[in-house]
Amino acid sequence: MHETLIHTLQTRFSQHRHRHPQWTWDKVLARLDAAPASLAVLQQMEDTGGEPDVIGHAGDTGAVTFCDCSAESPLGRRSLCFDAAALAARKANKPAGSAMAMAQAMGVTLLTQTQYRQLQELGPFDRKTSSWIATPDSIRALGGALFCDRRYEQVFVYHNGAESYYASRGFRGRLTI
Repeated sequence: MHETLIHTLQTRFSQHRHRHPQWTWDKVLARLDAAPASLAVLQQMEDTGGEPDVIGHAGDTGAVTFCDCSAESPLGRRSLCFDAAALAARKANKPAGSAMAMAQAMGVTLLTQTQYRQLQELGPFDRKTSSWIATPDSIRALGGALFCDRRYEQVFVYHNGAESYYASRGFRGRLTI
């Protein structure tokens, strides 16, 4: 059922060995076989333009971490406000949804600031777009939310009202299997 996805993931894995030099495809495939429900999540990541790839692992457990590695924030996940509270607070011109709700529905988590910076060590991402990231409750309680991008070969963290949305801002998901 997911043969095309597995082929796509294997091809991407082979083309970007620098993202996961410690892994072999056989190890990744074994993790996928042990958690078949993860394929549906990875399919949604792929279908929305995320181009998921292996970016890390947990040595003790053998868990593998996939992350959206598209050059820009996934096209199928843009023009979203931050979360359900922000969506409800918008009086007019509401976006189609929120990043947090979509991530939860897909079965992924938003990257933290640290995870976003680690991703940027694997290559240049979000040079023309930006991505919402997990936001501390203390900032969220004041109506704000955080997002990141890469400009001038630097990673920047910004704030915005959580109810804002832009055609160039989406979110990157992460899945550990």
